[in-house]
Amino acid sequence: MKQPRRERRDKLSGSAADAESSKGDPERLYVITGGPDGGERAALDLVTMVVACSTPSPTVQPEQAAILRLCRAPLSVAEISAYLRLPFSVVTSLLTELLGSELVESRAPIVRAVLPDRSLLEAVMHGLQRL
Repeated sequence: MKQPRRERRDKLSGSAADAESSKGDPERLYVITGGPDGGERAALDLVTMVVACSTPSPTVQPEQAAILRLCRAPLSVAEISAYLRLPFSVVTSLLTELLGSELVESRAPIVRAVLPDRSLLEAVMHGLQRL
C-alpha cells in the first residue's frame, strides 16, 4: 500500500528530504517569481527560442544563472522548463527579467511555410550541378 507523502518524507534522510521538498515547494516558486502576479510577462510560448547574450553575473538569481548557462546555444522555453524542472509560468517570469536586462534574446521559431519549397531547392541544385 502506498504511504502518504508526509510519512515517506519523514523516513527519508535529512538531505534527501530537503531535495524532495524543494522540487515542488510553492513558497520557493513564489519567491522566484516575485509574488502572485509576478508583474508583466513577455509574450513567450513553449517553442520560443532563447539564447544567452552574456555569462551569469554574481547578482542574478541561481535559477537565472542556470538559464544563462543552459542557453549558450539556443533552446526553446519548453526545453528550459524541462531541464530546470520548473513550471512554464515560473520560467517565463525568469525569462522576462532576463529579457528586460538584455541578458538573453528570444525569437519566434522558424515557420515551415517561410522556408522554400523542396522541389524548388532540388531544381536549383540540379541546375548548379549541370554548370
